Amino acid sequence: MIFLSDFLRADVVDVHQRTVGKVRDLIVRMGDPYPVVIALALRGHSAPPTIDWSVVRAWEAREISLNVAAADLVPHTPIPEEVWLSRDILDKQIVDTDGRRVVRVNDLQLQASNGSMLLVGVDIGTRGLLRRLNAEHVGRRLRRLTGGDLTQRVISWDAVDTLHSDERSVKLRISHRKLSLGGRDREAIFASLDDETAADTLEESSEEVQAQILARLDDERAADILEAMSPDEAADLLADLPEERREQLIAKMEADEAEDVEELLSYGEDTAGGLMTTEYVAIPASLTAEQAIDRLRELEPDAESIYYVYVIDDGERLLGVLSLRDLIVAKPTTPIAELMIKRVIAVPLDARPEDVAAVIAKYNLLAIPVVDDDDRIQGIVTIDDALDTVMPAGLKRRARAL
Repeated sequence: MIFLSDFLRADVVDVHQRTVGKVRDLIVRMGDPYPVVIALALRGHSAPPTIDWSVVRAWEAREISLNVAAADLVPHTPIPEEVWLSRDILDKQIVDTDGRRVVRVNDLQLQASNGSMLLVGVDIGTRGLLRRLNAEHVGRRLRRLTGGDLTQRVISWDAVDTLHSDERSVKLRISHRKLSLGGRDREAIFASLDDETAADTLEESSEEVQAQILARLDDERAADILEAMSPDEAADLLADLPEERREQLIAKMEADEAEDVEELLSYGEDTAGGLMTTEYVAIPASLTAEQAIDRLRELEPDAESIYYVYVIDDGERLLGVLSLRDLIVAKPTTPIAELMIKRVIAVPLDARPEDVAAVIAKYNLLAIPVVDDDDRIQGIVTIDDALDTVMPAGLKRRARAL
């Protein structure tokens, strides 16, 4: 999912990768059904204060890339129906149709569509505030530790009346009792999302919401979304479904993704196998440092999944582990067998969760590999997934009572 907070203070670089400033705000043109982003407001001395969205080439990891040089940038021409999202909407009070103030706008949900960026929702939940503070991971950990939930509270933009930037509040067309995203609104928004965005949304939803959404999706759509989820999250979701429904969805999934999920489902929930994910990076020991970097480019792993780079032999037996720093600074022709740490801390598939957590804590690891009886790597357990088991049982009970 994409939010305004992902863009604010992001670096902006020109076509030559020179920094031209940071994002101050996004500017939209109001319209039905969703406003469209038309310009960026910038902070910096080497670019105009506002530039057209049409010069944006790509955006990711808090960096926006332009398709022109800084010297060729021209100021955006303001239009009457434009609104600045951060200045005019963020932190404003939302009122219902009776004029009562009810909640505050904590963030704004955006969605890419055919090269455009649309404003599609208003985040009124605590997670929106944590996201803006760059502390959403704290909320996720708290949710795991306390057994509570910080689900998304997003109001579809089409429930918001036409906005005027000089108003002090945003007025909704829906009543106070419907402020949280209800079933129909939730399904309408969910149906409009692409598979990856829908997968991200489903992963962060409560079990109740997950069950409601999956119950209303046809098998093909549900399978596509499950394929886009991380294997461990998909397995956890499927494990909570009735066996018949679970088998139907697995049968609709692509073979590789289905195999990963079925493997994870075969392990007990209270084992390392049940905790692990199969999303990890492993490369052959025969590569040089240069070849290893090229292999990582080919694999294009998500930044969140690169905790360590594991080194394996032809039989997928775990031989060592690499740090990205050592890999990057090494001479290109250096064999990775000379760079890797050969004494790898690992746990067996049947290790108890509390033992896995204890090993991660003892060695200050971000993730730990899980191996079978022949030392073949089967997956990794991340520190986040092991965090629950680190807390003493008494502290867990007190935390759930909060």
